[in-house]
Amino acid sequence: MNDKPNREANASIRGIFPTPVIECVLPDADALNTELKQVILEREKSDNGTQHSNLGGWQSDWEMENWGGEAFKVVLDAVRAVAGQATTDRTGRPVTLNWLANAWANINRDGHGNEFHTHPGAYWSASYYVDDGGAAENPELCGEFEIQDPRGVAPAMLAPNLAVAMPGGQSIGASELVRPRAGMMLIFPSWLSHAVRPYRGDGSRISVAINLTPERHE
Repeated sequence: MNDKPNREANASIRGIFPTPVIECVLPDADALNTELKQVILEREKSDNGTQHSNLGGWQSDWEMENWGGEAFKVVLDAVRAVAGQATTDRTGRPVTLNWLANAWANINRDGHGNEFHTHPGAYWSASYYVDDGGAAENPELCGEFEIQDPRGVAPAMLAPNLAVAMPGGQSIGASELVRPRAGMMLIFPSWLSHAVRPYRGDGSRISVAINLTPERHE
């Protein structure tokens, strides 16, 4: 029998500098997505698209608020509402903000993805998924949303086989993957580096990206 007293400290781990990633599913997403898909595919026919972070695929102009229709307005209102709930002043008190927005549509088909990037000039960014291209049910189709540790690779350089015993500690110095599904909305800080892994299916992976910036009053 070991009578040696236990001298372990009563320790706890406190997460500091958290990185918020908000996930929700919109009500009536099926009806919204039916309308949005039609609007976006029709827009693709008359718009050559732009080139930013996209590796192949089609990305619209940044003025979707002007052509996205009523379904897009529902999505934008939801993003603004959630962002408002997730934002306080520096004392933790709720604030009322007017969120200025710009938004665009993305269509990725077989082999298309997005390289790592951030969204400078915005506070919150969001991705809303209109069509997951079947990847929600079949992981082999890939197309995951990939989030990079904002601290970079340094935490994993000395001992890459070790992790921290706390929620989220297993991806320290690496990345996290989110598998999109139609109707899902992700909201995250605009400074957070993220990418989209190449989609490997026969369908169309359709999403809407939104940037929110608080209106400044001089």
